[in-house]
Amino acid sequence: MEHNKSCCAASREAVSPSPSAAPHEPEVARSTAPSAQASPPPTPASQPPDHLWIELGGGSYRMGTDDPDGFPADGEGPSREVEVGPFRIAAHAVTNAQFARFVEATGYVTEAERFGWSYVFHLLASEETRQAVAEVPQQTPWWLTVHGAYWARPEGPDSHIEDRADHPVVHISWHDAMAYCDYAGVRLPTEAEWEFAARGGLAGRRYPWGDELKQDGIHHCNIWQGRFPIKNSASDGYVGTAPVDAFPPNGYGLYNVAGNVWEWCADYWSPAYHRETSAVRPYYSRPTDRRSMRGGSYLCHRSYCNRYRVAARSSNTPDSSTGNCGFRVAADC
Repeated sequence: MEHNKSCCAASREAVSPSPSAAPHEPEVARSTAPSAQASPPPTPASQPPDHLWIELGGGSYRMGTDDPDGFPADGEGPSREVEVGPFRIAAHAVTNAQFARFVEATGYVTEAERFGWSYVFHLLASEETRQAVAEVPQQTPWWLTVHGAYWARPEGPDSHIEDRADHPVVHISWHDAMAYCDYAGVRLPTEAEWEFAARGGLAGRRYPWGDELKQDGIHHCNIWQGRFPIKNSASDGYVGTAPVDAFPPNGYGLYNVAGNVWEWCADYWSPAYHRETSAVRPYYSRPTDRRSMRGGSYLCHRSYCNRYRVAARSSNTPDSSTGNCGFRVAADC
């Protein structure tokens, strides 16, 4: 693929929603920080939230890809041998239920709430919500700037998550993910750790389960089927997010490392990642204005994005939030 088309990431800096639109007031009474400031750091939990941990001994593996289906502009290669140390990683992305417990314990207010809006994919918003949208990003017009959209109201003020406790939490910025990690005594995985875990022990494969997207006619991930961004046939069973354990795990026991939601990583983003990071415990530490994301989402489609491959990379500004971005946590052994 020749250039870096992305259906998946819309940056907060891409639009300037009208300030006259009233910001959403969270349902539960809690103090909110000014939109120009971050919420105060949450108090660490005396009882960390429950996570299903996969303990990995680390080791060497071939990271990245030279696959012609990849995006060279994303810095997916050149592929190389790298080494990661032992670490633990959650078997699945942080769920709505887990994030709700964090918010209840700390009163944390996400950046989507403080800004008063977040990005919602156009087919998931109600007609009333779509009619109220005044601006969309020019490069990705399928993303709507919806006032009142945040993690507990993922499609806008007229939506809810009452039947999605086991779905991944979305509308989470990198800063929000870090706040959760600070509270829970965990951290975000590095890109190298994420890819090591996502490969599940398979060397050089395109997906966590092998080289074929469908095996024996069976879907292995939640991505777009149909004509993006107009028609999603949902032949995998889902139009939006799926439960965090909806598909079989990879060889290491990780669920949904392809599709469903993008997952923030610890690294700063750079297309020079493979040329500038060490081969031993790689981590891109040089500050840039973006942070890395991995895994693709329910919006990815081969004709447009094709970033649900294990070596694929993307990024966004750390204050941005969308209806297809969440996170998975890691910890030192």
